[in-house]
Amino acid sequence: MNDAPLTSSSSTEQPTTAAGRKVMFVDDDKFLLDMYTLKFSKAGYDVKAIDSTDAALKLVTAGYQPDVMLVDIVIPGMDGLQFVERIKKEKLLPTTTVIMLTNQGSSEDIARAKSLNVDGYIVKATTIPSEVLKEAEKIWANKKK
Repeated sequence: MNDAPLTSSSSTEQPTTAAGRKVMFVDDDKFLLDMYTLKFSKAGYDVKAIDSTDAALKLVTAGYQPDVMLVDIVIPGMDGLQFVERIKKEKLLPTTTVIMLTNQGSSEDIARAKSLNVDGYIVKATTIPSEVLKEAEKIWANKKK
């Protein structure tokens, strides 16, 4: 991965339409899953909200291929970084844009995510759902360039 920061640039380019684009959230916080599902669904996304990494892994190994996947780090069992590491190691989602969406903002967590070649890193505590949507769209668009 290059040395560019994990967050996207402030490009003024408009993202492509969300119609038909699949997004998957992996987070054990059902309230947040509901909020993000509502926000992304209203924007035209086909949303899967998964509350455990085990369930997400089953879905992915069964063939589900989201365009964008947003993953929390702190999840019981296999944490989000372990999940992403496995996804990357087994090449299960080779074309999916992977974004960490977490409250963990330590330099160690960011460095570990960067070592896994994630496409973006968003801290939930400082980002409202509409900003998460905009940021995820920018990260996805920048990856497609």
